[in-house]
Amino acid sequence: QVQLVESGGGVVQAGDSLRLSCAASGRTFSPNVMGWFRQASGKEREFVAGIRWSAGTTTYADSVKGRFTISRDNAKNTGYLQMNSLKPEDTAVYYCAASSRTVFSLSFTREYDFWGQGTQVTVSS
Repeated sequence: QVQLVESGGGVVQAGDSLRLSCAASGRTFSPNVMGWFRQASGKEREFVAGIRWSAGTTTYADSVKGRFTISRDNAKNTGYLQMNSLKPEDTAVYYCAASSRTVFSLSFTREYDFWGQGTQVTVSS
C-alpha cells in the first residue's frame, strides 16, 4: 500500500513563506514523478508544480512561477513545495500526488496514481 503523507500547512499572512512536505512510503515505491495540486473552496483542483524524480526537472503553473519551488530528497523519498511571497489567492487545500509510471505531462491529474490527504494553507491579507 503506497501512502503519501503531507505536512507543513498552516495559517500565514500575505508575504510569508511555508514549506510543504510529502513523504512517500509503502512497498518498494519509488516515485517517477511527483506533483502538487491545490483546490480552493468552490473551485476545481488545479496544478501547482511537478517534478520528474530522477532528472529533477520541474514544471510550474504560471500563477506560482518565481514564488514556489518544488524539490525532492531521494534518500528520504520525500518531496517539498517551498512557497514564498504567499498571497491570499494561494489559500487552498494542497495535495501531493505521485506516480511510478512514465507520464507525458506533469500537470494532468490523471497522470497520478497516488494522492495525499491534503493540507490546508490559509493566507490572510
